[in-house]
Amino acid sequence: MSSTTTESMPAREPAPSPAGHAARNAGRSLPGPTFVRVLNSEVIKFRSLLSTLILLASTAVVMVGFGALSAWGTGQFADAANRDPQAAARMAAQGGDLAVSVPTSGIAFAQLILGSLGVLLMSSEFTTGMARSTFAAVPRRLPAFAAKLVVVMVTSFAVTAVSTWVAGLAAVPILDNYGLKLDLGSSQSVKLLLVNSVYVAAVAAIGMALGTLIRNSAGGIMSLVGIFFVAPIAFQLIPGDFFKEARKYLPGNTVEPLTAAQHVPDTLEVWQAVLVLGAWVVIPVLLAAVLLKRRDV
Repeated sequence: MSSTTTESMPAREPAPSPAGHAARNAGRSLPGPTFVRVLNSEVIKFRSLLSTLILLASTAVVMVGFGALSAWGTGQFADAANRDPQAAARMAAQGGDLAVSVPTSGIAFAQLILGSLGVLLMSSEFTTGMARSTFAAVPRRLPAFAAKLVVVMVTSFAVTAVSTWVAGLAAVPILDNYGLKLDLGSSQSVKLLLVNSVYVAAVAAIGMALGTLIRNSAGGIMSLVGIFFVAPIAFQLIPGDFFKEARKYLPGNTVEPLTAAQHVPDTLEVWQAVLVLGAWVVIPVLLAAVLLKRRDV
């Protein structure tokens, strides 16, 4: 009786093991969280890091400090020119408003600080091992990369714009002592603020791409310094028409054509500068995204 009952009962299938689940899901790509949630997590991660806050505060201090220092130097130069007729004639021949570029005097240092922030934002993921957790939560990887890019570019633009405006406010009373006027609401002042803020955001994007490609903080920062500081000097010192022409296409030399009141000789046209700066951002970012998707964490 017992043998008959046992034979008539269907055999139970063994419970699937975790390895079986993993094998079954190996061919399927996990959807992961939505981009809004990924962006929110990157914002939280970004603002919770002490190094990030230090770099942002350093950018503001440098911008305002150099704005005030430049205002004093410009006032000294104008004061000396007023006492020297020949110097006054040379200053008048230069054209333009000497005071209008004072608030953006610290852009060269702001681009280095925020570009380094872009490098650290991605390279630190690999040096600390956080990349494993990040890409385990976001298996497709590209949403996390895009979210970091949005955060660093928007933050760099906002910090640069606000710091430039505050630097202008600090420079106004200093320039007034020398009889120079700075109108922060003029079209040229607004143009300088917006273009330089977009430029620094572009540098931060390039820095993040370098951090993704090199995966090393020191290497990424040194590459950034080489592109924006070493290469322009080297191309200027090396003789030959090739290097003279190639220097125009470095990313740091695209700002002058975009901010000048009139076209400056031996520089790119405005539309050319826009395309060159865009290429310097798009190509490294796309390359970094492709390699991030293909390389192991």
